[in-house]
Amino acid sequence: MELTAPYVPDLESIPPGLDLLAEIRRLKRERKAVLLAHYYQEPEIQDLADFVGDSLQLSQQAARADAEVIAFCGVHFMAETAKILNPGKTVVIPDMDAGCSLADRCPADFFAEWLKQYPDHEVVSYINCSAGVKALSTVICTSSNAVRVVESIPKDRKIVFAPDRHLGKWVAKQTGRDMVLFPGFCIVHEQFTAKRLAALKAQHPEAKLIAHPECDATVSQLADFVGSTAALLNFVAKDSAKAFIVATEAGILHQMRQRRPDAELIPAPADSGCNCSLCPYMKLNNLEKLYLALRDLKPEIHLEEAMRLRALKPLERMLALG
Repeated sequence: MELTAPYVPDLESIPPGLDLLAEIRRLKRERKAVLLAHYYQEPEIQDLADFVGDSLQLSQQAARADAEVIAFCGVHFMAETAKILNPGKTVVIPDMDAGCSLADRCPADFFAEWLKQYPDHEVVSYINCSAGVKALSTVICTSSNAVRVVESIPKDRKIVFAPDRHLGKWVAKQTGRDMVLFPGFCIVHEQFTAKRLAALKAQHPEAKLIAHPECDATVSQLADFVGSTAALLNFVAKDSAKAFIVATEAGILHQMRQRRPDAELIPAPADSGCNCSLCPYMKLNNLEKLYLALRDLKPEIHLEEAMRLRALKPLERMLALG
């Protein structure tokens, strides 16, 4: 990922007392922009967004976006994905430093060397990776469709799954496929432990434990339901339980409260000792930086075209699966 020029949000250029919500709405109209936001963004950004979703939903929205500008409130691999799918659009992100621990732990050059050990393997890469890693992959998946993607690969083919070892292990269990797992993990989901969640379940025996498949297998085994961010939201919306322990990034609680205002939502405790888990990268985006991104159309995502085209193929394979 490159910037056209070094860019630091000039927060001091924002007039004191500016109505940021009104100005962001005005700029969206003027720029003919669509605002996409992940479930882990701050509530005020989610409420402003034209579409809120998980990685799969946002990829689908980005693929069919007809706006001139895509303002992506998420992390940089998501904005990169939007640019891969929409090369003619201007794609901006409020803070270019909004990275991802999974993507950062799997740089493309290192991944290319690592893959040399497995020359006869199909490469299934979780969407939480850089454009460079996508370009080295056979097909991309999200936590929503990872099982379907793996099952689409002929059983006589060997598979490498990257970069999340926990999601890969969960998918292997669901599919019965023996896969080589890249040893990456999410710093948020890695913090949830079965010991602390078992203690919390004992305190709230009426609550159902729901967990993201990026959690360790010991947590998934303890959970009443395991699924993607969107699947967790849908489970809470439709299930009859009145209390849920939620083992994923706490930003999803905003949407869950809207769907189930009657339910008690208990954020899973992180092993670090805090009462909830927040992705430090997701939280780098805020209203001030979003306003500046729409005002200045910076920072903008740029990709080298040959790499973009290589990364596009595995993404299109994923989207073709539905």
